[in-house]
Amino acid sequence: MKCNPILEVEQVRFSYDKRRVLDGMSFRLSRGETLGVVGPNGSGKTTLIRILSRLLAPARGRVLLNGIDIRTVGRSRLARTVAVVPQSPFLPDTFTVFELVLMGRTPHLGFLRGEGQSDVAAARRAMEVTDTLAMAERRVGELSGGERQRVVLARALAQEPSLLLLDEPTTHLDIAHQIEMLDLVAGLSAGQGLSVVAIFHDLSLAAQYCDRLIMLSEGRIYREGSPAEVVTEAAMKEVYRAQVHVHPHPLNGLPTVVAVTSRKA
Repeated sequence: MKCNPILEVEQVRFSYDKRRVLDGMSFRLSRGETLGVVGPNGSGKTTLIRILSRLLAPARGRVLLNGIDIRTVGRSRLARTVAVVPQSPFLPDTFTVFELVLMGRTPHLGFLRGEGQSDVAAARRAMEVTDTLAMAERRVGELSGGERQRVVLARALAQEPSLLLLDEPTTHLDIAHQIEMLDLVAGLSAGQGLSVVAIFHDLSLAAQYCDRLIMLSEGRIYREGSPAEVVTEAAMKEVYRAQVHVHPHPLNGLPTVVAVTSRKA
């Protein structure tokens, strides 16, 4: 693990009523690293993202951003550093796509100051890299699920964050746009030092695009490490209760998960 992490999670616990959802979770994220969070439904993945973005406060433990407890960081300052792409965001249907993406510049605006040329330029850059510029004048309510997901990513990138939190980023996307989105995020991580925490249901995609994975089970980290260390047949059987084959990808050797079925060819 590299020194000077951008994110440190220390013994975080969280419960809904009396149900423990996160139980003593600890990990670090280096600058420019992409960390994938995997695990079955109900294992605490989305709750973790909400705590990292300060939508929820841990019952115990703390989250440090650049060495500072996020509970002491002002909302605008936090939004200039951390951007979130939620799984099912609420979007105002009557806004144009450009207006929505430009909202990502709000944390950078001073008191009673409107958007300037630099803000418009940042929004256009985010739309160019997410392939949403051509729909700039369309109303959000007219967009498909996949188009909306790309627009939400563009809004997040317009914030020019150092840390990007993705809750199932490929939801609603066809395979071509899944690859485009994950290639884009990987390029920003490698080229601009963007740090990423991303929730995945597809373990094969997680293995292809993440530097490191943590697998959650009942609110705890079951396993942490490289994709090859985390995505194993034994882990899938114990955590997911699923019988699968895990094979090395023929081009890069990274683990690929194949379901075991009784269906014959």
